[in-house]
Amino acid sequence: MGLLDGLMGNASEVNIEDVQEELSPIMADSEKVERAFKVVRDMYVFTSGRLILIDKQGLTGKKVEYLSIPYKSISTFSVETAGHFDLDSELTMWISGRRDPVKKELKKGSDVVGIQKLLANKILR
Repeated sequence: MGLLDGLMGNASEVNIEDVQEELSPIMADSEKVERAFKVVRDMYVFTSGRLILIDKQGLTGKKVEYLSIPYKSISTFSVETAGHFDLDSELTMWISGRRDPVKKELKKGSDVVGIQKLLANKILR
């Protein structure tokens, strides 16, 4: 990911082996990272059993929130693609047990179609 892309917030795909190693302490024994996207310091990690949303907080990024969403808990999702004037895409997921949906912005250049297809394959199996 280039510095300009990082500053602009564009999601870029990252090496799954690196992410697998980094997240090994919190992963289930047979769980595997399938795809991962990074936006500046935050990541969207699609594993064999769940979606992990990683939010690094503060100036140093030492405080980290891991939101783990089992695919079976995602009841509905929508992906809004970018337009001419609105350059951002948006992923919205409704999760069982949560009143409000989870919304994540995907900047221009993100693989919106790939993310949507991956979620559809995981949820509709």
